[in-house]
Amino acid sequence: MTLLIKNGIVYDPLNGVDGEVMDICVENGRIVEKVDEHNAQIIDASEMIVMPGGVDIHTHVAGAEVNSGRLLRPEDHVHDVEPKTPITRSGVGHSVPSTFTTGYRYARMGYTMICNPSMPPLEARHTHEELEDTPIVDKATFPLLGDWWFVLEYLRDSLIKECAEHVAWMMVATKGYAIKIVNPGGLEAWGFGRNVRDLDDLVPNFNITPREIVRGLCMVNKILNLPHTIHVHTNRLGQPGNYITTIKTMECVEDLAESSKPAIHITHCQFSAFKGDSWQNVRSGAEEIAKYVNRHTHVTLDMGQVIFTDTTTMTADGPWQYTLYELSGNKWVNHDVEVETSSGIVPFRYRRKNYVHATMWSIGLELALLIEDPWKIYLTTDHPNGGPFTSYPRIVSWLMSRRARERALKRINEKARTRSLLPSIDREYTFYEIAIVTRAGQAKALGLKNKGHLSVGADADIAIYNINPKEIDPSKDYKTIRKAFSRVAYTIKDGEIVVKNGEIVKTLSGKTYWINFESLSLERDSSNCSRVVADLKRRFREYWTVEFENYFIPESYIGPSTPISVKTGVCEE
Repeated sequence: MTLLIKNGIVYDPLNGVDGEVMDICVENGRIVEKVDEHNAQIIDASEMIVMPGGVDIHTHVAGAEVNSGRLLRPEDHVHDVEPKTPITRSGVGHSVPSTFTTGYRYARMGYTMICNPSMPPLEARHTHEELEDTPIVDKATFPLLGDWWFVLEYLRDSLIKECAEHVAWMMVATKGYAIKIVNPGGLEAWGFGRNVRDLDDLVPNFNITPREIVRGLCMVNKILNLPHTIHVHTNRLGQPGNYITTIKTMECVEDLAESSKPAIHITHCQFSAFKGDSWQNVRSGAEEIAKYVNRHTHVTLDMGQVIFTDTTTMTADGPWQYTLYELSGNKWVNHDVEVETSSGIVPFRYRRKNYVHATMWSIGLELALLIEDPWKIYLTTDHPNGGPFTSYPRIVSWLMSRRARERALKRINEKARTRSLLPSIDREYTFYEIAIVTRAGQAKALGLKNKGHLSVGADADIAIYNINPKEIDPSKDYKTIRKAFSRVAYTIKDGEIVVKNGEIVKTLSGKTYWINFESLSLERDSSNCSRVVADLKRRFREYWTVEFENYFIPESYIGPSTPISVKTGVCEE
């Protein structure tokens, strides 16, 4: 398809375009310099906002834990139904929607790329099956490697190069994109009914600390030249006083950063930004974290914003989910994935009048508003942990409108309201900054060179919103903004119009992005990684319930895909 988007009000932060009226030309799925206007389909975007397609760096949408969440929560399906149309399939789910429903709802908001951040390597096959089943949007998934026995043993013995070789093989074998670390050391401790207390607590049986895991995998990430930093869910998540651990985690890799290139991404930071020593006096540590981030260039964050709604919490942090089960009394699923990772699922409702819940709601917004550079923090809910991704337009309105925040503040717990930092914050995001935290910044952090911008040669992933920034006051017209960002005028994916006026008009199969190392053969037992493979084969015979040959995911298995070629010296004889 050849498209000409005329007279749009363009926000393209990676190119410094801030509300300029421009034409965008599209041909063969790419943005081009010009097209033959007589042979192009013309979209009149006059008085409309044009942005690159949205990117979500952290959203739990596929794999065994998400599917377990669907099975655990039949009540989640009852009132949120996606009807069948001549173009779309039916589906259900509020906080854990079915695969097709997930793709449709992201596309309706103008999103075109999502990242599933929690994949046990042993369950990679199922994860990729669900990602392939999620239409329209492109995808990537992050294997859980922080408490993986091989990693712990290599790091314990200071074998960083060997660890890098193993991680490289794992990325190719599982078709992963980034190194995910969850509660480093805590997941292994959970196998013995324990947890780790801080960065320097020893992990049972391995004589290694969370600090050494984070630093070791940060060094591995540098050796492998991966496009995204280590993606870290901190120790002590969800516990009063954990903001200190979060700052220490960022500090521990300061010396590993390269100039202004980030070395670590702290995910869903709201859950890791608590002051206090009990649930009775828990309060916000957002100001201290923001001060640290404002002074340093080696860290990025995403919000993990809480929404007052019924949702489903799910994470590889098994010990935290057990704690949440004890706190809530709700039903609970716990799962250990052989020697790789743990997980837990607990239904949850965030209530406005609950002091802790209201404090958490405030913390997410405080982080986004107190961190001065929007390139360092990104809009997420840690879907579905803080709330469903369909709440993003509401968060946009809170970021852009102090009046919207004040209206929400009036309805929350009084004690939380008096302690909130929000009344003292005047800042209101601009559309340019919204474009950063919802697409440009996330694409940059992920190293996705063809996403998040509208340069010639970029993927033709474009969102057009029916709102004229020259005729509204975002502070007053926040409901208009929320409505516009909920249902796009157009979503264009790979140069095809897939959404028009909030309705799906065409479905495509999105691509899966994964890392392919140029020096690493795709054969299961490639000779140039003989040491890694020999060790793997021996361990599979000793420990696993699956065969080594069934562990490797062939490229042909995952449907449309885009391998990202990375040059690295590992696995070279």
